[in-house]
Amino acid sequence: MIGRLQGQLLAKQPPQILVDVHGVGYEVSVPMSTFCNLPELGHPVTLVTHFVVREDAQILYGFFEERERAAFRALIKVSGVGPRIALAVLSGLSTEDLALAVEGNDAARLTRVPGIGKKTAERLVLELKGKLDTSGAGLIAVTDERADIISALVALGYAEREAQKAVKELGADVSVSDGIRQALQLLSH
Repeated sequence: MIGRLQGQLLAKQPPQILVDVHGVGYEVSVPMSTFCNLPELGHPVTLVTHFVVREDAQILYGFFEERERAAFRALIKVSGVGPRIALAVLSGLSTEDLALAVEGNDAARLTRVPGIGKKTAERLVLELKGKLDTSGAGLIAVTDERADIISALVALGYAEREAQKAVKELGADVSVSDGIRQALQLLSH
């Protein structure tokens, strides 16, 4: 089993990268969250990995953080979710956003990821409940008010990640209208 790679980044072509480890080039599939944080070509890179052996292929998946790899492993244990879908989920949602969606029973958030339908999203919420690492996720109570604030900010053109970050900074008992106003102030700075 290959659990970690440390070497020089030779090529980047989403979702794959090529890492030279002492003269051996490893093709590694990575989520967009990892891809976007890669160093320039020729620079050193360290990834934790998950190695999948199938009848027709051997595929290496890489992640910057152990939390991403743990989420990937939890995702592929869900019935009907393979490595390709798990990579798509982690490309569309951070581990924190995934934990928020699962713990908040927010299947609708998961359906925004390409390739995830309503039934798969509901299965993910059901089967991943309590299985994701939520330490450091900054989980907030996902109330209807907070979901409405996030939806309003997204409708105004903000990225969901930005909206969630702003909502995390709001007080616990904020109303929807006050929350939107306060979040817009936070996002404008």
